[in-house]
Amino acid sequence: MRQPVILPAEIPPGVDWVTLPNGVRTLAYTHPTTPAPTALPVAQPVPAWAKTTALLAPTVGGGIAAAGIGLSYAAPGLIAMSHALWSAAALLVAAVIAVPLLIRGARRATGTGRAGSTHITQNITATGLFGHAKGTIHHR
Repeated sequence: MRQPVILPAEIPPGVDWVTLPNGVRTLAYTHPTTPAPTALPVAQPVPAWAKTTALLAPTVGGGIAAAGIGLSYAAPGLIAMSHALWSAAALLVAAVIAVPLLIRGARRATGTGRAGSTHITQNITATGLFGHAKGTIHHR
């Protein structure tokens, strides 16, 4: 049986004669070979975030520069305040140490202090892990 012959005018669009790797020629669906027209690049508008960033960058840089200048002018005052705070801390420590010593010395000088110190002895006994504790206090 012989295969029917197809005339080139009868071949639908998208179908063409192709040669297979083994050399046989056959009809097959093909992709159009005409290149797609390249679109000309269209100018895109600048995004809003890019405008905001571009405007914000010099502002932040200027703020940092102004802060640096302000700190350079304020440095002597800040150093003086640091020394004043250390002096106040030293005065506070001296007061915490000196006031009890002065009070103790004043009591001894006027005789209002007690003669000797109080000794308290406690004896506590308990039986068992959760036993009731009993104790005595002796004053000497």
